[in-house]
Amino acid sequence: MTYTNILTETNGRVAIITLNRPQALNALNRSLLSELGEALAACDSDPAIGAIVLTGSSRAFAAGADIKEMAEMSAIEMTTNGFSDLFARLARVSKPLIAAVSGFALGGGFELVLLCDMIVAAESARFGLPEVTIGVIPGGGGTQRLTRAVGKTLAMEMVLNNRQLSAAEAEKYGLVNRVVPNERILDEALALAAEIAERSPLALRFAKEAVNAAFEGSLSETLDDERRLFQLAFASQDQKEGMRAFLEKRKPTWTGK
Repeated sequence: MTYTNILTETNGRVAIITLNRPQALNALNRSLLSELGEALAACDSDPAIGAIVLTGSSRAFAAGADIKEMAEMSAIEMTTNGFSDLFARLARVSKPLIAAVSGFALGGGFELVLLCDMIVAAESARFGLPEVTIGVIPGGGGTQRLTRAVGKTLAMEMVLNNRQLSAAEAEKYGLVNRVVPNERILDEALALAAEIAERSPLALRFAKEAVNAAFEGSLSETLDDERRLFQLAFASQDQKEGMRAFLEKRKPTWTGK
């Protein structure tokens, strides 16, 4: 299948999916997420594929959600447009999914990374959830998965105060599996994926499901809470002001309404 916003290829038993909106630093819009969901589903159902590597460009894995697409949406539109459902669809991939991250992985881009089972980071990688700076909160699982990955206090600082982690810091806090030189990022991720892809497909599926069960607990319930709060933020003046200020490249003026 031919896609507009992603590139796909295979290397042995490993599928490689590359986010490909370079003009927008791979910002996630509904079209990209929809294509990504289709590609991942195709890989998941293909017995010739044992593992999947998800990557972006050297400058940005994905710099966040597409603010232009959502800036003027209402809370009702955010509830009914299926954007959050696309993240839920990506989380249902049963095969091992490895993120190869260079450059910025921010907002929705970071939430996409957090959906992956393993993360290989280039030295240039930076991770963050800056949604509060535009008047909303993470809506693709960030508040829940990040907290489970690094603990409450660091997650609070990242979510409430836009702290970003370098690749070295992410490794220190156990967020990524390894940090490698920028030029070796894809090679390292492919080597890891190829090794995993040689295991029993059924054992891999069951093992991934078991680890996720231990990790997530009641995650589905808390994700519902996060999704509700994220969508509710689109009823606020602060959301409109924050996103307009972002697009107009100015400092927002918050009213708390």
